[in-house]
Amino acid sequence: MYSLFSSPQRLQDAFDAGLLGLARQDGLGPFILACANATFDARLFDLLQSPLRERFADLAETYSRAFREGRDIQVVEEDLLVFLKMHAVGFDALQQTEFRQEGDWRVQFNHLRSFRPRRISQNVPQGIAAPFNPDGFNFNRPFMLRESFWQGDLLERPLALYYNKYPFAPLHCLFVPEREACLPQLLTAREHRYIWEVTQTLALHLPGLGFGYNGFGAYASVNHLHFQMFVDPDGLPVMREHWLHNGGNKPYSAACVAFDDVDAAWIYIAALHERVQPYNALYLAGRCYVFPRRPQGTVAGPAWSSGFSWYELAGGMLTFNQDDYSGLQALDIERALGQLRPA
Repeated sequence: MYSLFSSPQRLQDAFDAGLLGLARQDGLGPFILACANATFDARLFDLLQSPLRERFADLAETYSRAFREGRDIQVVEEDLLVFLKMHAVGFDALQQTEFRQEGDWRVQFNHLRSFRPRRISQNVPQGIAAPFNPDGFNFNRPFMLRESFWQGDLLERPLALYYNKYPFAPLHCLFVPEREACLPQLLTAREHRYIWEVTQTLALHLPGLGFGYNGFGAYASVNHLHFQMFVDPDGLPVMREHWLHNGGNKPYSAACVAFDDVDAAWIYIAALHERVQPYNALYLAGRCYVFPRRPQGTVAGPAWSSGFSWYELAGGMLTFNQDDYSGLQALDIERALGQLRPA
């Protein structure tokens, strides 16, 4: 067994060590990534807050001086905007992520993720696939190498793991197979069977391991094949036994089909491709949930959400202020999920 994946503690140790390195690096992108991961996990915040506080002060002084002197700042504009929001709030006022249960659903307050620009939520895609664009954002960009905390071979294929810059799940990272092959964000039978096998293999040592998948047109923000890896032993709401798709008697609010056979799941996914039907998916050990849905940007989403990806379809709701977090009700969630059902 690959040492990184041989236990939750080994994976956590590697995850933590990489973030500590990023927190001490120069550069705005690494700082924001480390800070967002630290505010998601109180344990990580205790580990990282000293270097993060020091970097925050240094960056604030550097950028304030540049603005006063009318000098250009050579950073990614999105990162600069996020930092300016952080600076307006103040380091000590950045709030930790919170969770609560609302009926059948999990509600999350994620303060720092609220600073992230809404990149694609209003874009209405053409179809469910597009060719890989080497000039667009992708994981081969040189600066992205700093955000990768492990690269190696897994089940005879090269793999890179990247931190999720704005996490919303435990040990949240981006799983990129054959990065240099420049595969677009579209499942094939090969990729489907690979991630199914990976999940079954690694879950033997990592209880709660799962992979979320956002298809093109279903809130995939990067058109470079990747899955969102996480380890959550508590499980997500879609996994509860009382839902119809799990053999219970309660209808699920979103369209959801569950499979415990890799071939049956692929037959269904291939049929969605033929119908040009957008979808999200969730892979767990021996189980796959597929969520056919209306294309992004075609449904006016609720004010409390920035968009519905695999996480929301699986029953986890992201909110960005305390009023929405405390006031969101099960009926609001069920109504929003129901509106995503395909026509």
